[in-house]
Amino acid sequence: MPLVCRRCPNYCSIAENETGNTGICRFRTVRSGKVVPARSNCCTGLAVDPIEKKPLNHFFPASKVLSFGLIGCNFFCKFCQNWSTAQSGDLRLLSCEVSPEFIVQKAKELNCKSIAFTYNEPIIWAEYAVETAKIAQQAGVKSVAVSNGYISDEDRSWFFGAMDAANIDIKSFSNDFYKTYCGGKLQPVLDTVKYLADNPKVHLEITTLLIPALNDSDAEIDALSKWLVRNTGYETPLHFSAFYPANRLKDVPPTPPSTLFRAREIARNNGLKYVYTGNIDDAAGQTTYCPQCNQAVVVRCRYRIDEYHIDEESCCKFCGQSISGAGLLYF
Repeated sequence: MPLVCRRCPNYCSIAENETGNTGICRFRTVRSGKVVPARSNCCTGLAVDPIEKKPLNHFFPASKVLSFGLIGCNFFCKFCQNWSTAQSGDLRLLSCEVSPEFIVQKAKELNCKSIAFTYNEPIIWAEYAVETAKIAQQAGVKSVAVSNGYISDEDRSWFFGAMDAANIDIKSFSNDFYKTYCGGKLQPVLDTVKYLADNPKVHLEITTLLIPALNDSDAEIDALSKWLVRNTGYETPLHFSAFYPANRLKDVPPTPPSTLFRAREIARNNGLKYVYTGNIDDAAGQTTYCPQCNQAVVVRCRYRIDEYHIDEESCCKFCGQSISGAGLLYF
């Protein structure tokens, strides 16, 4: 008899047999009467990144993060930048055998402040991520989820409750976009964002990839930023990222920088204090400004920090205003 996977709102019905049936994510399967990941203790590779690449601008700035991922995703985004692994079910791609203990040990050896579950959707291999996060916590290493936020109500607190930080992709503020271009629904993602905003233990930042003519209208950006203000507050960092042709949207042009500048202006005018541009060279759009005196307190060029003016109390050195974030004195 098929079992229902309750990890995400797809609620896939999966039959156990020798051919290795999986859900939509191509990774969750049934073994011995239980829904489990097809593999664990493995990855497609490990990489040391700047934390700003996740992107997280207000979480231990300038620190290093050990990043890794597996295969599969509970979306099938037509614009996916990591489609070769995120939209694959080929277990042969999981060439690295790595236990949670090994990952944490390697993070310590490489002087990484945190571990990021990224590159593909960690929700579908959350058992592995949560186990790693628990061991990391004991070793003083932070855990970061880079996620689409598409998780079931019953598993949301279990997974994200094990994290220290999360960057959630809000792909669009249109349910039609989610249905047509991602194969999912908007509301569960918004529910995840609201859960994280109400959980002070987990540092939250948001990313939206702006795709020309599909999700970059003034009206949609206005609606998204107003929703964030109402439901997460004024201090949630928002990253607008540039799209480049990929996967099944190779005929769509790259996002013009002017679109990101416009989106940032709209979001800032709606009250969001920390709005950034990504995937382009834009020092102004990647710099953190004090919300009170408007002085540049963290001057960035992509992932490099050139100036830092936040004191040991996480306050602006120019006027004393508190700057939102976690581990800001780490720098």
